Amino acid sequence: MDLTAATAFLAGHARQLDRLRFGLLTGTGDRTATLAALAGYRNPDGGFGWGLEPDLRSPESQPGAALHAFEVLAETGPGAAGLAGPLCDWLASVTLPDGGLPFALPVTVPAGTSHWWTDADPTASSLQISTAVAAQAHRAARLDPVVAGQPWLERVTDFVLATIAATERPQALELRFSLGLLDAVHDTRPEAAVQLERLGALVPPDGGIPVEGGIEGEAMHLLDLSPEPDRPLRALLDPDAVETDLDRLESLQQGDGGWVVDFASSSPAGALEWRGYQTVWAVRTLLAHGRRQGASL
Repeated sequence: MDLTAATAFLAGHARQLDRLRFGLLTGTGDRTATLAALAGYRNPDGGFGWGLEPDLRSPESQPGAALHAFEVLAETGPGAAGLAGPLCDWLASVTLPDGGLPFALPVTVPAGTSHWWTDADPTASSLQISTAVAAQAHRAARLDPVVAGQPWLERVTDFVLATIAATERPQALELRFSLGLLDAVHDTRPEAAVQLERLGALVPPDGGIPVEGGIEGEAMHLLDLSPEPDRPLRALLDPDAVETDLDRLESLQQGDGGWVVDFASSSPAGALEWRGYQTVWAVRTLLAHGRRQGASL
């Protein structure tokens, strides 16, 4: 991959938050500035909105934005400017009686927001969003005791573990986020190991799980399911297939230096912001696996 080209792409196309996250990733970043950029998406209730999830551009706090907030908090480490505790408190306030999160809360400004967010039932718990948010919260909790000690995190984890165990074959996105959650809690929740083994057996040797209802070619690949090396999930995957998928990811860097996503976005702004986000994710994943600066594109 060409890190110089990726840097140039982000400078010309990405939102400030992703440029700052990239700086942290490559050793030139500013933690305080990154947290300040994240705080720009925060609401007084402690939650996050305002397009932090690029296809959910409405201002109110949403579970989908919370998962991205936790992702940044996992990258910046403990003592995250007083953002983590209030976020967990807000999530506790919108958690449903069974312990799960709704896929989305009522959207107040639907312009530029994808229909799967605007059409969501706020009274029904979603395995997909609950596992996605909880997995990122557990990643943040590895470094931040404020998150690790939250009663909300224990409650939502109880919900997702029970729901995963009761779900015979999750859909592609449910599988992705369930595997991520099980991997995240593998060492702290004994029941996770059995379910990780069971769901891991559903992953084709070369990945490539089509997404139901997605655009042509939209699929979950091995690195989407397991972006971090040396984790329990990785032991269930073929190392040669992972190397092949790393080659695939590396080859997807575009001529402008950035990466693209394989799903449809609901607005021009969302489509561009996803490219910045995906570029940070791709570089993070490749660097974590020892892939370094290569020849120019």
